[in-house]
Amino acid sequence: MKRDKEKFLELLSGYQGIIHKVSLVYFRNPSDREDNVQEIIYQLWKSFPNLKDHQRIGSWIYAVAINTSISGIKKQSRMEYRESVGELIAGADLMDEITLNESSRLLLDAIHDLSEPDRTVMMLWFDELSYDEIAEIIGISKSNVGVRINRAKEKLKNKLNN
Repeated sequence: MKRDKEKFLELLSGYQGIIHKVSLVYFRNPSDREDNVQEIIYQLWKSFPNLKDHQRIGSWIYAVAINTSISGIKKQSRMEYRESVGELIAGADLMDEITLNESSRLLLDAIHDLSEPDRTVMMLWFDELSYDEIAEIIGISKSNVGVRINRAKEKLKNKLNN
């Protein structure tokens, strides 16, 4: 058990950038992102003993992180709550947690406005994963990946040019 824990922590330290990136793409509010990161780590730990193909660890981490994030969004959308205007403004300001230049912030805002599947595809594409890798992680065909990327790029271009 101790050896598994050490292997897991070593693996986690090498791939934590993926976890934080996925949370950044799916959640605007810093506290929601933190909660999501914790949930992703928990889900990774739960499924770590069943990991068979250690050659595809990055794909496994992406898949768990994306599925956990989508589940978190669905869970959040089922909850009904209202935030004050001040909390909304504070939560939407990504500059509190991450220093981004204006172009990056505009791009991230535009990505947030994409549908969940398009957001996922674009995040993986920006990470320079191949169409085959994206198709495997998301569970769609390679040609569908290409179509989604082209449509999402067009949406982002229109959004950023307005």
